[in-house]
Order: sequence, then C-alpha cells, then structure tokens
Amino acid sequence: MDLALLRTFVTVHRAGSFTRAAALLGLSQPAVTSQIRTLERQLGRPLFLRQARGVTPTSVGDELAHKAAPHLDALVEIAESGLDDESSLRTLHLAGPPEFTAERALPALTELTGQDGQGLALRASFGNADEVLEGLSAGHHDLAISTARPRGALLTASPLCDEEHVLIAAPRWAEEIDSVTLCEKDVPALENVPVVEVHESLPFVSRYWASVFDSRPTASGTVVVPDLRAVLACVVAGAGLAVLPRYLCADALERGDVVALHEPPVPPLRTYFLVVRTGTLAMPNIARAHEWLLRAASDWC
Repeated sequence: MDLALLRTFVTVHRAGSFTRAAALLGLSQPAVTSQIRTLERQLGRPLFLRQARGVTPTSVGDELAHKAAPHLDALVEIAESGLDDESSLRTLHLAGPPEFTAERALPALTELTGQDGQGLALRASFGNADEVLEGLSAGHHDLAISTARPRGALLTASPLCDEEHVLIAAPRWAEEIDSVTLCEKDVPALENVPVVEVHESLPFVSRYWASVFDSRPTASGTVVVPDLRAVLACVVAGAGLAVLPRYLCADALERGDVVALHEPPVPPLRTYFLVVRTGTLAMPNIARAHEWLLRAASDWC
C-alpha cells in the first residue's frame, strides 16, 4: 500500500475535511480527493462519508486510522530526528493570547534559542482562542496556547496551567468601598465603581461575577482596551476596577499600586491548554518546546 496515500488518509481523518487536509499537505483538494478514492478502490471499502461540511470516517476508516497513524507518526519521527544536523535549527511557530504568551511562554522558550538549547529559532503571533486554533489547524503554527480545549481528532491538547482571577482596583477606590458588604451574594458596593475591560461584553468581570457572586454585572465598561496589560495600567491610574489574572497583577499588588477588593474562598480559575496538530510531536523542535513549556508551567501554578 502506498505510504503517500496512507499519509493523506490519516491527515483527512484527523482534519475531518478534504479542504483542510489539502492545506496541511500542500496539495490541491482534487488531488486529495483523488488519493482517497484510489485508496478506497484498493481496499474495496469506503473510508469516509461525504457531508455538507467535511467528512465523517466509516467504521473501516476509523479502524484503518487506528492501525496506520501510530506507524506513520513513528516514520515522521525517524525522518525528523538525528538524520539531518539542521533539524535542530528549524523554526518553531508559536501562537497564543498576547499577555500570557508574552509574560509566560516566550520567556520560558527563549532559553531554547541559545547555543545550549540547540539553536531553536522562534516566531510568535498573538490571537484569541478561535484565531490561534484555526491557524494551528491550517498549518500556520506549530504550537498554540489556548483557553479553549479543541474538539475533533486534528488537534491534541494538554492542560498547561490554571490562572487565578483577582478583582482589583486602585487603593482610592478600595477606600470608598465598604468591604464588609462584599459577601458572596451582595455586591451593591461595587455597582458605582467604573469597570475596565478588554471587550464590551465584559468577559473577565462577567465570569467573576457569575462564579463568585452568582449574578451579572450591572455596569458597562468605562474603559475598554484589548490588552490585559493596558487594563492593568488603567487600573493603576485609578480608572476603576478590573478582573485580571493574578500572575499579571501580582507585582502591582505587592507594591500596593492596586489592591484586591475581594478574596473569595474559591477564586475563579481559567485553564490554558497547550495544543498541537495530532502527530506533530514526532518533530523534535515541536516536542522539545512542548515538553519545555509543560515543565515550566509547573512553577506558574
């Protein structure tokens, strides 16, 4: 059986789409369709059911993927490791949310870019969860950090770390709030405090209110800026309250530039996932960065 046909088949199985598989393989969609039809003729059985959006594997297709994929991944690993001295110099394309990637992931990975780290070249891009997962699926990135766990077989996710969210404001706002009223279901003291957020929908504040106070915020955003670091700067300047990851505001809390308005018994958490295209951990540069980030994340939680 032609290994090229099997490679195309496994890629389609993981991608769930001829179009997406074609992009990953660098082939045209008709070429991918032709290869799958050739393989189906050789086996005498259909491997996929064509649907309006993508394809679904038949039971025969699932069985073949289960048997073939590990061996194809192993062949990729052999081809990518040790046989070419330049393999260690390949560029790693990383994508993730701007703040977490800049503050956590990139400082950790830059240790791999020096001579001691075998000369890994690094390129980074920023985006929200949908953007980075779509880019990873399309082959634009090698590794993605996402706050959403992807679905389907094309992408494989590993929990990276949890971030704690903190309700903060400048000290002058805290002085105006009667902290005694901040029980889990009583938030009138916060209703008149301006809100600083990253989006008009108040994603961080809304998540905090729902988790801690079992309610929705009544205020709208007074300052809306699409970067958590800018949100922190505005809060330090006295613009109002905000909900931020603790790692991002820990130094400001320690200096007294901001204060925590509330310390719930169980703080809201958000999980980050480290995501790759299934099978690509056979590539040494991706595997090395993946393992390095997982190890570094044990000190972030």
